[in-house]
Amino acid sequence: MEASTTSNPNTSNFPRIMVGLSRGQEEPDASLAAAEARELGYDFMILPITFPSYRRFLFEQLVDSVDIKETKFMEEWRKGQPFCREDLIVKNADVSDFMVGQVSNWINLDSLDHNIRINSEVIMRQQITWIGHVGITAVLIPSPSDSLMNYARCVNNIFGTVPYINLWIKIPLVLEDEILESNETVTWERWNKFRTLCENHVRLSIALEVTQNLPEDNILDRWFAEPIRAVILPTNLFLSNAKGWPVLSKRHQAFIRKLIKYKPNFVIECAADGSNHASGGLSAYQEYVHYLNRTMPELTPVEQFALGYNDFLQSPLQPLMDNLESSTYEVFEKDSTKYTLYEKAIHHALLDRTTGSEEMIVIMVVGAGRGPLVTRSLIAAEKAQKRVKVYAIEKNPNAFVTLQNKKAEVWGNKVTIVFSDMRLWKAPEKADILVSELLGSFGDNELSPECLDGAQKFLKSDGISIPTSYTAFISPISSSKIHNEVAAYKDLAHFETPYVVMFQAASELAKPCQIWTFEHPNRNMAADEDGNPINNYHNTRYSKVTFNIRESGILHGIAGYFESILYKDIMLSIHPATHSIDMLSWFPIFFPLRIPIYLPSNTKLDINFWRLTNSHKVWYEWCVDPSIPLGLETISFSPSAIHNSLGRSSWIGL
Repeated sequence: MEASTTSNPNTSNFPRIMVGLSRGQEEPDASLAAAEARELGYDFMILPITFPSYRRFLFEQLVDSVDIKETKFMEEWRKGQPFCREDLIVKNADVSDFMVGQVSNWINLDSLDHNIRINSEVIMRQQITWIGHVGITAVLIPSPSDSLMNYARCVNNIFGTVPYINLWIKIPLVLEDEILESNETVTWERWNKFRTLCENHVRLSIALEVTQNLPEDNILDRWFAEPIRAVILPTNLFLSNAKGWPVLSKRHQAFIRKLIKYKPNFVIECAADGSNHASGGLSAYQEYVHYLNRTMPELTPVEQFALGYNDFLQSPLQPLMDNLESSTYEVFEKDSTKYTLYEKAIHHALLDRTTGSEEMIVIMVVGAGRGPLVTRSLIAAEKAQKRVKVYAIEKNPNAFVTLQNKKAEVWGNKVTIVFSDMRLWKAPEKADILVSELLGSFGDNELSPECLDGAQKFLKSDGISIPTSYTAFISPISSSKIHNEVAAYKDLAHFETPYVVMFQAASELAKPCQIWTFEHPNRNMAADEDGNPINNYHNTRYSKVTFNIRESGILHGIAGYFESILYKDIMLSIHPATHSIDMLSWFPIFFPLRIPIYLPSNTKLDINFWRLTNSHKVWYEWCVDPSIPLGLETISFSPSAIHNSLGRSSWIGL
């Protein structure tokens, strides 16, 4: 039972996106340019901070002592001499609410010329400081060149001295000629190195420039795990339809529609020569992007349910240790898909029970909650034309009140309600069918194995457990956004805690693989004379899975899923490849890594996973071990630490 149970932070359905304009004008009037952009229907405008004439400082240098006046002037300028008013395009704060600043693209922070390099750093700092002063909170900075070190150092210094400013670094989706055969994008590698040098700063994000030739889909997918704040669409990217209006190719449309789900800002970047399409003028481009937004496919029920929860960290429920609130039960009871599958499983199990005409089939619903499975059991019995006696066992005293009301008002004598922990109850008779909904996002993480071990003693020797089994799956996943959410807590414990997360800004680095399965009833369990398990060691697990990482990426953590066989071929699943259509009750689970790991293409990644126990708790431990095959040898990286040793940070109470 692990979908969202907290109040929804955002319930908007594809809200109106923001579309900005970048005209490439070298000497605009800021107020006039902003007014024109508003009139054209744009939501913001990108403007350079200084006029091109300011470039003169790039080539100035400290001269010898003969020209003392010039030397003093440059010394003062480098110390932070105020801008001259005539150098500034943005002279005050009157357009600050409508503008994103743009650092001059002619600066060269990696120049071999010492003075040009130093002056570029001064210019960049001056421009960004001024933008921050007038209240503009976002600045577009140029794409880094091949040498990143000095550029990254300058950006780190800016973050340390200019509060609140957000830097959008321009990253083009270009394919480099020398690696076209592998269809790899060097830009992601460059971006990854750059943001690593900048310590993955939360105020550093991407302005992704879409290009004519898009990479393969599997290359594009990893950008969805990155902090894309803006998407730049040059006007020369657009085609002309029969009426001369700007449109995008079908492949570009599909890519933009995927990006819209992440709610970036879009930027129309005019061609350098000022040309545009025959019809519609500059306003036609923003109208087209808004059209793509308005005509997004209808959300599935799961997507509608998850609105506002995307990439939102939630702690897994502990219904055995804690008593759930009524609102939590109410959320899960809305999942008609899950209960329809359960009803179908119970119906088929009833049909398979051969009984005399007067003989009752005993169904026990353990962990009955507010009774949805009890109701579905009665419906299934009616469809199967079987006489049933139903027991509803529940330990939550508040939920038990609801069961009393249901018995009095709806079920009557068809149902016997029992207030007890299923592991401790002494049943008056044996059950033909044992029904439970104790599954978590990882299958076993709400202690279904332990609970059903204690309940199976009152199941007949040929009795049926629904579910019959459940299997956990894991996959390596990249998501800087989710990792930053965990890192914001600034402690070890949160990096050793699994979270229920509806993934959006995430990229799967390899397809999920199964790690273990639990089956019920467990006829091999060592039990005492009363049928209770002697210990819990049979529910420990260890698995090592090897993944082949085809494309390079950053490993931020491990995604977890499950599949469950309810009865025979009736399955419910949150595994991405087999997900039960429109099922809402579970989001995936996420196991973080303390330190993200860069994985080059063709890496072999071993993930080790443990499910461990003692007398009062169950916990998970995990670690990863990457390596690269080179011929007959294998070059190993450093493995991660083993996370959550002895359940020191997170555990599930027995």
